[in-house]
Amino acid sequence: MHEVITRLLDDEFLEIQAGYAQNIGVGFGRIDGRPGGIVANQPTHFAGCLDINASEKAARFVRTCDCFNIPIVMLVDVPGFLPGTDQEYNGIIRRGAKLLYAYGEATVPQITVITRKAYGGAYCVMGSKDMGCDVNLAWPTAQIAVMGASGAVGFVYRQQLAEAAANGEDIDKLRLRLQQEYEDTLVNPYVAAERGYVDAVIPPSHTRGYIGTALRLLARKIAQLPPKKHGNVPL
Repeated sequence: MHEVITRLLDDEFLEIQAGYAQNIGVGFGRIDGRPGGIVANQPTHFAGCLDINASEKAARFVRTCDCFNIPIVMLVDVPGFLPGTDQEYNGIIRRGAKLLYAYGEATVPQITVITRKAYGGAYCVMGSKDMGCDVNLAWPTAQIAVMGASGAVGFVYRQQLAEAAANGEDIDKLRLRLQQEYEDTLVNPYVAAERGYVDAVIPPSHTRGYIGTALRLLARKIAQLPPKKHGNVPL
């Protein structure tokens, strides 16, 4: 993901807390001369999964950007939240919700680029359209779904697989065919674009230009939150 960031920015990437929670990278840079805060999943660490530390690191950075009116650019490649009893015992739901809260509360321009995986609840907190993202872009390699094909087939086609096993059919061959069907009909970004969850499916080489255009269009964005004394951040 660092290679992607380097190609998007005008010059250097000022990364914050580079050695902490390395499964997500945050930092500042300029795109087409305009400053932005970059939040990017790092698939070389924990496959880019969000855990407690990564969620809090990103939430802190998003709130900093919103505080100083710096646009937020999300680069998404997230297969989900990191599984494990340690994460559950330490409060992944409550502490992971901090990123959800921070992004939902932000009023600065928000741009998301889905480079590869965008699965489940982790995608929701990484700048999804449902969270109020202003511009949501996807590469043709993007996979947007509740979960990946290999895991989903066992749930979606459970009855069909059971019937096939009872009839003595080749389960492995059927499973591969169903996985391909799932990817063709549900996971690809064009389906998400048809349903309004993605604004455009773009070639990777055009990403910098699209982000620069979006930053110019959103430069005068004005958003107002509901009137209240203060928010109720999940502490």
